[in-house]
This record gives sequence, C-alpha cells and structure tokens, in this order.
Amino acid sequence: MLRKTFLLKRQLRKLALEIDRAREMGYDRQVRVQLIDDDLIELAAAINRSLDRQKQLKFEAEAAEQSLRRSVSDIAHDIRTPLAVIKGDLQLIERSGALTGELKDYLDTCLEKTETLKEMTDRFFELAVLESSTEPIRLRRIDLTSAMMEFILENEGRIRMAGIEPEISLPSKSVFISADPQMLGRMLGNLLGNALKYSDGDLKLAVTEDGCVRFANSVSGSIPDTERLFDRSYRADSSRSGGGAGLGLYIVRILAEKQNAEVAASLDGSTIEISVRFKVSE
Repeated sequence: MLRKTFLLKRQLRKLALEIDRAREMGYDRQVRVQLIDDDLIELAAAINRSLDRQKQLKFEAEAAEQSLRRSVSDIAHDIRTPLAVIKGDLQLIERSGALTGELKDYLDTCLEKTETLKEMTDRFFELAVLESSTEPIRLRRIDLTSAMMEFILENEGRIRMAGIEPEISLPSKSVFISADPQMLGRMLGNLLGNALKYSDGDLKLAVTEDGCVRFANSVSGSIPDTERLFDRSYRADSSRSGGGAGLGLYIVRILAEKQNAEVAASLDGSTIEISVRFKVSE
C-alpha cells in the first residue's frame, strides 16, 4: 500500500511538471508522461483534451484578430480617397472667396473636422499595417543628432504656427543609434504632434549622448496618467480641440518595440516629459 502511494505521488509530480512545461510553451504541447494508474491516465487524457481545445481557441482568436486588422486597414484605406476629395473641394471653395460671414465660418468648421477625420483615418490605417506586419525590421546606423536637427528645421514653421518658441538641446557630437529611418521620422512626428496639441505654450526638445530623444512641455487642465499614456486610445483630455483617436503615442510605442527601443513618460509638477531611448550604435 505504501509503495503504491509512493508511486502515485511520484506520478502526480511528473504530471504536474508536464503541465508546467506545457504552460511555459504557451500550451502548444500536450502532457507527455508514462502513467501506470488508470485514473491518472484518464486525468492526463482529459488535460490533453483541454489543452487541445485551448490551443484551438487561441488559434481562432488570433485568426479573428488578424481578420479584424485587415478589415480596419481596408476600411481606412477606402475612406482616405473620398476624404481627400472632400478636403480638396472644400479648399477650392475656400480659395474662391465665394463664401463670407456665417457661411465662411461653417466652411472653416467643415475643413477643420475633415482634417481631423483624415488624421484619425491615417492613424487607423498606419496602426493596422504596423500590427499586421510580420516582416523583420532592418535597422541601420543613424546619426540621431543630425536626424533631430533636420526634423526641427523641417517642422520649424509648424512649431511657430502654434505660437511656441522651442528650447532645443543637442549634443555637440554625433550620437549614433540603431533604428529604421522612416520609423524614426514617424515617431518624431507623432511626439511633436502630441506635444503641440497639449502644450501650455512651451516645448523642450533634446537628444542625449546615451541615445535618448526627449520631448517636454507643460500642460494645463487634466493631468495625464503616465502609466497609461502609451496605451491604445488613451487621451488625457478629450475636450481639447482637434479630438483624435488617441493613437499617436501608442503608435510610437509599437514603433519603438519594433526597433528594440524603450519609451517612458514622467511628470514633474505640470511638466510632462516623453522620451524614447534607442540602442546606441558604436
């Protein structure tokens, strides 16, 4: 009797170990262990049936998610063309000067909302493409200091139109990082767009010698939750003009992950700083 009890405990330990291994592999393997007790054999078979079902559900969920992403991408792509036509027609009406007074105000509102809808559609399309892409990213050695200088020069008009005089801090020497040039540009654009939308009139742009890009600005009204700032669809203050889907910083996070970079956000009083740290390339 004692021998049988000992053997059963030993078999149970093996079964538990196999279950742990299956869990570590994402339940993509069955429980594989030689058992001598009929009840334990039936238990192992039941566990394997459960694992098979869980694997099937996981596969179906992934397929459904992939299908949804393709649908979002297709819908966003289909909407972009008529939106561009609508925006173009509204701009032609604006340039004609045919509308004045209250009608001109209505036209300005239509143009503003059309631009907002276009930006949201572009973000949804970009996100759908990013999340569905399985192609490996080819990282290159990039001079981050020069890239930031070029970005600031290209967006100088955009910054000044927002009534902001930026404070810029760049290293005196080149800082080389491993990144994708196009992804880096999209990240900087999203970070700047977020800063301009929520800034209380100031903006600090910086590159550090350890491969970090920093955007800092003071905010008023709703104080953002730095723990959720990079979550999908998070917006600190939905009442701000321009609306949006809250995808800008989430896309920054996705792009950073694809380049082995790290994002972070911190709050010092009413000043928020968002940073992206890249791998330094010697």
